Amino acid sequence: MPGRIDESRPFIAVNIALLTVSDTRTAADDKSGDTLAERIAAAGHAVRERRIVKDDQAAIEAQLKAWIADSEIDVVVATGGTGVTGRDVTPEAFHAVYEKHIPGFGELFRWLSYDKIGTSTIQSRATAGVAGGTYLFALPGSPSACRDAWDLILKDQLDNRFRPCNFVELMPRLREK
Repeated sequence: MPGRIDESRPFIAVNIALLTVSDTRTAADDKSGDTLAERIAAAGHAVRERRIVKDDQAAIEAQLKAWIADSEIDVVVATGGTGVTGRDVTPEAFHAVYEKHIPGFGELFRWLSYDKIGTSTIQSRATAGVAGGTYLFALPGSPSACRDAWDLILKDQLDNRFRPCNFVELMPRLREK
């Protein structure tokens, strides 16, 4: 893939809140959350908080708003609830709190997923945006989708050394008016 790590730039760890959206998952069987937590730590970042919230738009929005208001949280990564069934409301909750949508994230995720799952990728409503200076990413609920999103997109975009550009270098400017 294009892009590279510039070792002359400093690595800047970011603080990440990890949200699993599910009516059935518990801390004991949250494989997607575990997959993300392991990758986040391996990349040198910190999982500052981790929660499981039911597939309820108001509950998801409330948790997002709490983390957006927390100056210690730089990024929220969510897994689950991005499909098209009646209970899948994660994208609606995320869009309700976005100040700016990052449409390229979902587009890139689906493009990369196409190589693995073909046209089934159309069922994903992975999304990303910014609110209150906090990056927000919503991923599908499968461990495989979480691996792909982290390994192929987020790992590089959340690394200040990644060139030609990355999300971390923009963080000081996210609250500009």
